[in-house]
Amino acid sequence: MTTPEPTILATSGGHVPGVRTSLEFGPLVRHAVDLAGVTGRPRVCHVGTAGGDQAAFRGETEEAARLAGFDLAHLRLFTMPNVEDIEGFLLDQDVVWVGGGSVANLLAVWRVHGLDGIFRRVWEAGVVLAGVSAGSICWYVGGTTDSFGPELRAVTNGLGLLPFGNGVHYDSEAGRRPLVHRLVGDGTLPTTHCTDDGVGLVYRGTELVGAVSERAGKGAYVVRSVEGTAVEERIEPVALPGSR
Repeated sequence: MTTPEPTILATSGGHVPGVRTSLEFGPLVRHAVDLAGVTGRPRVCHVGTAGGDQAAFRGETEEAARLAGFDLAHLRLFTMPNVEDIEGFLLDQDVVWVGGGSVANLLAVWRVHGLDGIFRRVWEAGVVLAGVSAGSICWYVGGTTDSFGPELRAVTNGLGLLPFGNGVHYDSEAGRRPLVHRLVGDGTLPTTHCTDDGVGLVYRGTELVGAVSERAGKGAYVVRSVEGTAVEERIEPVALPGSR
């Protein structure tokens, strides 16, 4: 099933510690499925490019999918794509969830395989695009990243499906907020949408329609430039079922 209009859920969360397993799919992942309007067994594709397509993590997500009742598939690009028709494979999903890691490396590898154009068409076709950290920043113009080293820097070559910047882990890494403010103030990034850990932003088309959270007390933020100065506005997210 596909959504009636292009939909993105961009997050700083989604995977939570498991009880009998290493991790489980948290309320944010489940919300991505809800946004897809799935009535049967959800088809979710995990894309682990940003983390180097690690086999061990694939196994952990497969256990999480079993517990959640999802049909989980993987798109792998190392050492070669694991499917012949990448676009057709993605169009057959309800949700594509992109994991965290290096957004700079993710974007480079995706472009080698034509995924910049493929993801735009998949998004326009109504498959929900979602992800955490690098898997959030990738849908925007750019954001802040540690892809290049311990010192946070700007990345500005995102896919641009959403015409904004993106700030992830806004409350948990001290350098994120001041860097976002500097980059928005000097024009390196456009108006930037940010998430504390455990928060997601929901877009229909390119319009931000709300924020949701799987953790109490967390926030979302819009940072704009006003005469060269960054101005921040907090958005209170809606608590998702199962949030803590």
